[in-house]
Amino acid sequence: MEFNGKLLKRGFWLYIWDVKEDDKQHIYVGRTGDSSSPNASSPFRRIGQHLDTSLNAKGNALGRQLEVAGIKAEACTFEMMAIGPIFEEQKTMPEHKPLRDKTAALERAVADELKCRGYNVLGTHPRAELPDPGLLKQVMAMLQNAFPSKTEEADLIARYQPIKLRGDGPTASEIVIRDRGSY
Repeated sequence: MEFNGKLLKRGFWLYIWDVKEDDKQHIYVGRTGDSSSPNASSPFRRIGQHLDTSLNAKGNALGRQLEVAGIKAEACTFEMMAIGPIFEEQKTMPEHKPLRDKTAALERAVADELKCRGYNVLGTHPRAELPDPGLLKQVMAMLQNAFPSKTEEADLIARYQPIKLRGDGPTASEIVIRDRGSY
């Protein structure tokens, strides 16, 4: 196993799992930033949580989605692309919630775009506020080489209407960390 130490940084991250089982490909889109507390863990921490098979596991959404789809995790290869931290971890819930919601909107938009591009995206991504168009454009540009379109459909980014920001977001060079090793 080899990974970039930047994956240990806490904050609001997006991540995309590329799960391969024989000749099948499954995609899982997630984010860091809790819904019930002001915690925003690192993507490295989420790796173990997502595939935890213990009976009391709580953060194993990817593992549960694979099970629902009848896929044995032990028979798969996993690759994770992590983008972030998009926003820093906050100390209070009132500070945390708006950034969590912005990250959730990006998560939903990325999942929708990958579906539109012809990928089998596991799980559900509840409706969220509209994503920040500038951040979404940066994120999708980062994903273009790893997840090119498999379809002729129009780019989903055009379907999102611009919204006003309450401050400056990071640039693409500030938010991309890509670790393509074996976990």
